Amino acid sequence: MNMFCYQCEQTAQGTGCTAHGVCGKDPETAALQDLLIHVAEGISQYAHRARSLGVVNHPADLFVVEALFTTVTNVDFDPQRLSVLIRRGAAVRNAMKRAYEEACAKAGQQPETLAGAAALQPASDLNEMIRQGEGVTIHKRIDTLGEDQTGLQELITYGLKGMASYVDHAQILGVEDEGVYAFIHEALNFLANNPVDIDALTGMALRVGKVNLKAMELLDAANTGAYGHPEPTEVRVTPLKGKCVVVSGHDLKDLKMLLEQTEGKGINVYTHGEMLPCLAYPELKKHKHLVGNYGGAWQDQRQEFDAFPGSVLMTTNCIQKPKASYSNRIFTTGLVAWPGVAHIAADAAGNKDFTPVIEAALAATGFESDAEAKTITIGFARNTVMSVADKVIDAAKAGKIRHFFLIGGCDGAKSGRNYYTELAQLVPKDCVILTLACGKYRFNKLPFGDIDGIPRLLDCGQCNDAYSAIQIALALANAFDCGINELPLSMVLSWYEQKAVCILLTLLHLGIQDMRLGPSLPAFIGPNVLNLLVGKFGLKTTSIPEEDLMAMLE
Repeated sequence: MNMFCYQCEQTAQGTGCTAHGVCGKDPETAALQDLLIHVAEGISQYAHRARSLGVVNHPADLFVVEALFTTVTNVDFDPQRLSVLIRRGAAVRNAMKRAYEEACAKAGQQPETLAGAAALQPASDLNEMIRQGEGVTIHKRIDTLGEDQTGLQELITYGLKGMASYVDHAQILGVEDEGVYAFIHEALNFLANNPVDIDALTGMALRVGKVNLKAMELLDAANTGAYGHPEPTEVRVTPLKGKCVVVSGHDLKDLKMLLEQTEGKGINVYTHGEMLPCLAYPELKKHKHLVGNYGGAWQDQRQEFDAFPGSVLMTTNCIQKPKASYSNRIFTTGLVAWPGVAHIAADAAGNKDFTPVIEAALAATGFESDAEAKTITIGFARNTVMSVADKVIDAAKAGKIRHFFLIGGCDGAKSGRNYYTELAQLVPKDCVILTLACGKYRFNKLPFGDIDGIPRLLDCGQCNDAYSAIQIALALANAFDCGINELPLSMVLSWYEQKAVCILLTLLHLGIQDMRLGPSLPAFIGPNVLNLLVGKFGLKTTSIPEEDLMAMLE
């Protein structure tokens, strides 16, 4: 097999996985994911042209978003499911081609004859389809275009993948934006043409960041519209006696449906990983059997799920290869999949029957007794912080709050992430820490205290809630009548996969300077591109916590 993947932070030797993915992805899956992106580019070649003629195809919009999200790290590891998606994508592409040609005929134009991704026909045989995928792997372009051009192309692709995850979650809750879909098609069409101009590639990458801000706004509106604004909430992080289900991933609607279906069944529901913020949403936490959070970040799940005496539901990315000890009580839903793991599909109306998850929970032992009660406080999204903004601003102007730190992002198994724990512990007591995503598990159970009643650690939520953190920063800049780069605010980001990439692009689009990124730089960012980012944005790598802290406070 001919594999190459370097889209995540833990990629082998910091350069790329070539034999087997560190994430658990095998070469067959890698090839099919590359082919799926290739098919998506072909759809967008026609969709982008058809849109210029007034033709909008919603199934094509949704499929391309699904294809991008499916290939995010730790989502779909099942070659059979990927092959079905690829064939469905070819059918969508053919329909899009017909719509484009019909629109050209009505406009009296001659349709373009498109090749490459727009003309690919997936093989009927799975092994042959895998060989097709090998023919469009990244290293083919590295050999012909070089590291910089290929890396920038992949930077755009990974940004689109991350954006697609937010768009997908939002549209599931009925919130969409025509302009976002149009841009995704435009960007994929741009990539299908194999661009090599550094300035054009850089410009498109920053446009991904711009549109991703809108995508995060859509998801914020979808989540808060459906479940209310998160509010400060004390959350139990130790288990209670009884039967149990733990829900991991990112999807709030899946959790809501499971809560409704487990009502009155004597089952306690726990969040895990990035689902922790769900416990602060009024329409979710009103379910009394949503009792708390279990475990920590995604990379510890094999040990944590092994010890969990109930069933497990994975709603989006972050799945790892299940151990045999819990393989019969873990379930996937949505786009996440692992070969041999039972999958809960939605019906035509988007409803899901979680009976198998419930039955597995009832059949398991459950927790035999209550553990010692321990809690943390979450729910400091933009609405909450804005409501006490005057108090925060007064404390800052009075010198009681010296500096703000945003310390957050993805967590991961690779060494070096203790940096974030050490940095958070070193932050002076007259400073406030904003945090988000699963990177917060490195320090969110430590005691930080408060400043005149303002908690020193403010948990803004999931990775997509970077939107909240951005809005808080913009509000502070407005209150202090200064630019965002003039605020006493430092951003220290940890990254793992493609959602972190699109958030970084959004921050770069906003012109935010002097961010620190770690624990290592993306393998797809070559030295020349890195020099460009350092020169234009002052982007830095994380170093020694004490030295970084001193520099930021100065």
